[in-house]
Parts: sequence; structure tokens; C-alpha cells
Amino acid sequence: MFSHIFLGVSDFERALAFYRPLMAVLGAKERFCDPQRPWAGWQSEPGPRPLFLIGKPYAGEASAGNGQMVAFMATDRATVDRAHATALAKGGICDGPPGLRPEYHADYYGAYVRDPDGNKLCVACHTVE
Repeated sequence: MFSHIFLGVSDFERALAFYRPLMAVLGAKERFCDPQRPWAGWQSEPGPRPLFLIGKPYAGEASAGNGQMVAFMATDRATVDRAHATALAKGGICDGPPGLRPEYHADYYGAYVRDPDGNKLCVACHTVE
């Protein structure tokens, strides 16, 4: 369904320092990084798409949207916990700690953070452990 998801960032180096370790926890492979442009992208497995991209917006400054969220899939609940902890350690802000969210479905385990630009992210696992 998706070719790519792009999040605009205001400070590329700060965003890269946030997203590189987060994507590593999630097992997403860095496909490219071009600080001159600036942008970077990670691919899903088995790849090559969809891509998750960060960078300076083509026109104007980056701003976080209200009601927009990017949700990443985790293979297990421990990965959700690690991703949340990594995001906080790298400058993210907690927007909902890891835990079950039965209002979505019985096995939904997720965590929510805001990246350094205020973009809302979710890491979720949908399986029973």
C-alpha cells in the first residue's frame, strides 16, 4: 500500500541521532543518508519498500501535524519497550508509556513518543507473547 512515509525535520543531525538508534531497535536497515540534501531513509524487510524517510521539507520549515502519527510494527513487546526507552534516551518525549491498549484490540501492546520535532510516533506489537 505505501511507497514511502516522509517526516519533515527542522534539525537533520539531531533527527538522525534520534532515528538511527530507534530504527536499529526496530530492525529497519538504513538504505541511504545524504547530509548534503539533507535526508535519510530506512527500508522494511524484505524490502525495498516501503521506505521511512526523514529530511528537511522541500519547501518551508518542518512542523508537526495535529492528528498525524507514524506507527512502527514491533515483532514482540520487549521490542516496544526497548524502542520507547531508546526514543526517550535520544531526546524523545513520552506520549504514552508501553502497555496493553485493549480498547484497540485484546493483544495490542504499544508505546507513544514525540520525536525532537514533535512528530508523534507509535511502536506497536499485535501478537500475544
